[in-house]
Amino acid sequence: MAFDGHRADECEVTIVGDAPKKKVVSITEAAKINNVTRQAIYVAIKQNKLKAYKDTTRWTIRLEDLEDYRRQKYSRSKSTYNGELLFDNENGFYSVNQVAKMLGVPAQKIYYATRIGLMKATRKGAAWVIHVSQVKEYKENYLNRAQTDSAVM
Repeated sequence: MAFDGHRADECEVTIVGDAPKKKVVSITEAAKINNVTRQAIYVAIKQNKLKAYKDTTRWTIRLEDLEDYRRQKYSRSKSTYNGELLFDNENGFYSVNQVAKMLGVPAQKIYYATRIGLMKATRKGAAWVIHVSQVKEYKENYLNRAQTDSAVM
């Protein structure tokens, strides 16, 4: 078994064939796995969103608990309002950022279009939701027209 820079009491190791397989990780390793900061892992532990165990001075997290946390972690795409998905793409409902990406314009342009009435958006809780029909209408009436106007000049 090769030394990987971790203390022996920091990780449990199970030998499967010739390859060691860790069952627990440190805070730093959990942060790297989840692509977040160590502070985010500490906050998740403090909020009881992530199970962790403290051995005298070091926290350890079981890989199964880390996977459970990843499955339960907040995701805007899974956000609901009154029991319904906010951004139900299958039914044509998108966020401002999704619409901006679809049209290849900055999100601020979409916010501006909704503010001045060029595109209708609905407020659901803290989020703005835009229907695909509004996106198509905006694209046909304003984006395509703006491109043809600039080509004429």
